Amino acid sequence: MTNTIDAKLLAKMFLAGAKNLESKKEWINDLNVFPVPDGDTGTNMTLTIMAAAKDVSGMDNPDMAFLCKAISSGSLRGARGNSGVILSQLFRGFTKSIREKDALTVPDLADAMEKAVETAYKAVMKPKEGTILTVAKGASVRARELAEEGCEDLSFFLDEVIKYADEVLEQTPEMLPVLKQAGVVDSGGQGLMQVLKGAYDCFLGKEIDLSLPEVTHVKPAMNIDAQADADIKFGYCTEFIILLSKTFNIKHEIDFKEYLESIGDSIVVVADDDVVKVHVHTNDPGLAIQRALKYGALSNMKIDNMRLEHQEKLFKMEEAAKEESAAAQDTQMPHKDTGFIAVSVGEGLSEIFKGLGVDYIIEGGQTMNPSTEDMLNAIDKVNADTVYILPNNKNIILAANQAQTLVEDKKVVVIPTKTVPQGITAVINYVPDLSAEENAETMSEEIKNVKTGQVTYAVRDTMIDDKEIKEGDYMGIGDAGILSVGKDVSEVAYEMVADMMDDSLELISIYYGEDVSEEDAEALKDRIEGAYPSCDVELQFGGQPIYYYIISAE
Repeated sequence: MTNTIDAKLLAKMFLAGAKNLESKKEWINDLNVFPVPDGDTGTNMTLTIMAAAKDVSGMDNPDMAFLCKAISSGSLRGARGNSGVILSQLFRGFTKSIREKDALTVPDLADAMEKAVETAYKAVMKPKEGTILTVAKGASVRARELAEEGCEDLSFFLDEVIKYADEVLEQTPEMLPVLKQAGVVDSGGQGLMQVLKGAYDCFLGKEIDLSLPEVTHVKPAMNIDAQADADIKFGYCTEFIILLSKTFNIKHEIDFKEYLESIGDSIVVVADDDVVKVHVHTNDPGLAIQRALKYGALSNMKIDNMRLEHQEKLFKMEEAAKEESAAAQDTQMPHKDTGFIAVSVGEGLSEIFKGLGVDYIIEGGQTMNPSTEDMLNAIDKVNADTVYILPNNKNIILAANQAQTLVEDKKVVVIPTKTVPQGITAVINYVPDLSAEENAETMSEEIKNVKTGQVTYAVRDTMIDDKEIKEGDYMGIGDAGILSVGKDVSEVAYEMVADMMDDSLELISIYYGEDVSEEDAEALKDRIEGAYPSCDVELQFGGQPIYYYIISAE
């Protein structure tokens, strides 16, 4: 009988849970209620947990405090989409409860699961039952029952908790009618179950490959010739611990990591309350040490020379590249009182936002939800005292809110725009003479007057909103559900608009995507103008993928 879990075993269980989720992500994506081609719950949850798994996998014999910090901060940085943010909050609450433990018992796990659920529910403004929150709560309830019954056998405990959580998951369609009609369980809840089941398999000693998929950094660390680039291998394995003398929050951690990425690779930065453990392969350990001294004194320093050749040449190249990059950053964006960040995908839509004065575009939206770290990086690059964020997608608002709580040196205002047309309306209604609070109130009120419809195609057969949908059908999706279904994309778009219209609406804006010809878009515009002569109808190239048309009425 096993009755404790130490930090080393917990780290392996966490990695096994992450790997199991990663292997099932496409299956979880397919559980999306709407049969759209961008179903992304599995992808968002995987990217969230892998951000933490990368840190955990680089730790040798971690203690519980360092492990907990790696899981909490890593998942917080990497959180994407509502499901990813909620998963990161579950980890945050769980690790906060156990970080001072040497080994975990059944009562410890029951306490931690309750703290996880409490933290996650607080992070969601309007918690909805029948979701990942309900599954997590079910697991917590069963864990508490077993602890109070005096259960000590962790194998029995974990098995019972998972069985009960599975039962709760199967009941989610009874809690959310939209799940029942679509014939699926909640995708976020299923994602959580795969994490728990993978961790349990590891606990039982099953053979599991804990190696993680490689993460490729698209930003080059330096600009050098092809021959030198082919020879690059960072020569010094550098490790040390920072004894903090000042606050080291999540933004400091991100900034420090980004700096280390500019001078090396194989980076692990794990922060606890008063210490930070650092590992990096670099060609100049002094640069890493110099930057670390900004945060406190150093101890446990260890530097191993992994390669002796070309050291001076590579170092000079890095220095020149960093100086060039720093000079470019200094002139990149002048300081201003107010700045705007918008999430957008599609050449045309991004140009529209830039034309309206948006300072920074985060590439993403329906097809890829940006992470909390993406938000923080964007905020850092906008040189303004007050920064407005337009998420333009209901699945990105939580990540934006999470980023807002982590920024200390700027005022960050999240306008809860759920669609691109709402984002455009929000920017148009910004008034420089008003305060941030007044503008936030005005913009938030104005976006309520915008109706949005989006046309895409179905990736599976289903029944939703009393409409039978076949794979390959075109769907017009409104703010609250499916508005039209058919075999002709223009007809579906027209019927969608008809369902959106009422006598109060005066402006219809059509944004056509990358797969729609200008000729077809013009024909749709003409037809809508003929049907609604009292409305102004505007047509613009959006260039968005997957969604043939995004149409707003206001």
